[in-house]
Amino acid sequence: MAADKTKEWIERLGIVPVLRAGSAREGRALVEALVAGGITVVEVTMTVPGAVELLRTLKREYGERLLLGSGTVTDVGQVQATIEAGAEFVVSPSFHPEVVGRTKAMGKVSIPGALTPTEAITAWRDGADYVKIFPCSAVGGASYLKALLAPFPELKLIPTGGVTLQTAADFLKAGARALGVGTDLVDAKAIAAGKPEIVTAAARAYVEVVRKFRGA
Repeated sequence: MAADKTKEWIERLGIVPVLRAGSAREGRALVEALVAGGITVVEVTMTVPGAVELLRTLKREYGERLLLGSGTVTDVGQVQATIEAGAEFVVSPSFHPEVVGRTKAMGKVSIPGALTPTEAITAWRDGADYVKIFPCSAVGGASYLKALLAPFPELKLIPTGGVTLQTAADFLKAGARALGVGTDLVDAKAIAAGKPEIVTAAARAYVEVVRKFRGA
């Protein structure tokens, strides 16, 4: 998929679920519950056992109905492996120029992590398509995101860490292009308890928050 189409998809949905799971089976169940709730983007982190194979399986099962990304990527080997497995975007919790470079060289969307103003603008000027602000809630949440964009309005930011249903609209109002959402949405405990409907309901609620914001 072309990088421009990937970026359009991410911004249209406005939500990037961060998938952390104890097994590939649990990961697949989480994705199924998310898709049932209208979420069609997922970031499979490298902390999931067999993450690369899970990406490959999800690509085979969902095809063009699901936009796949890889997360917690910190070296070029992971970039290569996950893109070959089906990832269209690559996310890191920190900034690694070589990861950004390899991702862009392979024609995919790069989302490195940063926190400070210096880190954010450095990642952007190095070729990032978006900058993941992590852990955003630890330094002020939506108000911090707004403060970053004041001197750097050109930045395309995806806050991650502390995004909840209660804070989602505030992050969007502050200028977030999309929301990186962890356990508040990708609830592995609900799957373990045999209650995927909890994840599906949360997915629908997040989609509605974005829809209402865009409508307003």
